[in-house]
Amino acid sequence: MDLAFLHPLYEHSGPWASVYVDTSRHTEDTPHERHLTAQSLSRELADQGADDATCRAVRNALEELEHSSEPHGRAVFARAGEVVLDPPLARAPLRDSAHWAPLPHTAPLLELAGEDPVCVVAYVDRRGAAFELRSALGRQEVGSVTGRQYPIHRTSTVDWSERHFQLKVENTWEHNAAEIADALTVCQEETRADLLILVGDDRERRSVHDRLPQRLHDLVIEAPHGTGSRLLDEDVERAREEHVRQRAERELERFLAARAPDPEGRSAAVEGVPALIEAAREHRIDELLIRPDGPDAHREVWIGEDPDQVAVRRTDLKILGEQQSWSARADDALIRCAVVTGAAALSVTPTGRGEAPAGGLGALLRWQ
Repeated sequence: MDLAFLHPLYEHSGPWASVYVDTSRHTEDTPHERHLTAQSLSRELADQGADDATCRAVRNALEELEHSSEPHGRAVFARAGEVVLDPPLARAPLRDSAHWAPLPHTAPLLELAGEDPVCVVAYVDRRGAAFELRSALGRQEVGSVTGRQYPIHRTSTVDWSERHFQLKVENTWEHNAAEIADALTVCQEETRADLLILVGDDRERRSVHDRLPQRLHDLVIEAPHGTGSRLLDEDVERAREEHVRQRAERELERFLAARAPDPEGRSAAVEGVPALIEAAREHRIDELLIRPDGPDAHREVWIGEDPDQVAVRRTDLKILGEQQSWSARADDALIRCAVVTGAAALSVTPTGRGEAPAGGLGALLRWQ
């Protein structure tokens, strides 16, 4: 996950209100329920010590969502009576929550707003194709292509005199498939789609697939259900989820390989809070890996005003010359370090090769 959009959160000092709210349910009672949610979450912040102005800013931001049709949810980050950032979520949170702490509680974003594969769904037939861009936040039409319209149907006769006509039909299909593939290639380049999902009859999908550039073949999925099927949306979501899972697995495998020492005893990956904090202070983290259920994710660490002022013990910060310090969650402190040093972050789950990274926190390094 590219963390650059979080920069505004680290341009101001805390404390911070961090709220996650579900907007996936839509009924006649939704506006009233969301009004009650806004009041409840603002009270939770007040109970945790948040100032009145910040509670009011959060409540107003949540009440603006009373009639929202957002499909998943929203995160709201506020301080000193002002909402600084309120990104939409790609997945609904398990429950609504509110946190008041020295740092914004950004760790849940790795799962809720992290990997959101963008798909181009190509509805293919013999006459042409229509392209639809899909993400967790919705869908939109992004183009179409119209091929040759005649002839496109075979005749039922097997008379030898019809062979010339049948050949023309074949040529029309081939021509249209090539035009669709060319247009889809351009569409992928313009949208930077992670997946291309072909919808249509088997032969039509395969004809387009075969004509796409080799570099796109790994992005292509042929949907088993066609246009109008109620199962097509499930096909698309399944493809998006599988893309996220495979991406996380690849990065975790890369981490597992990198943590093995080289002949000189150095590793290109570290795990555990002490090693990560040392790497963060030295700006060596390239990609942060967080297992949400890991015990170290909510472990207490100590932070100073600057992002690289982070330590396992409060006394360590004083040794570094920092006079002011606050306790914070390890995952949130490390994400702050990652954001300001241009590192990425990823939510991972354990594999069959053991609980990794140890404690739930690890990182690939920029240098050893």
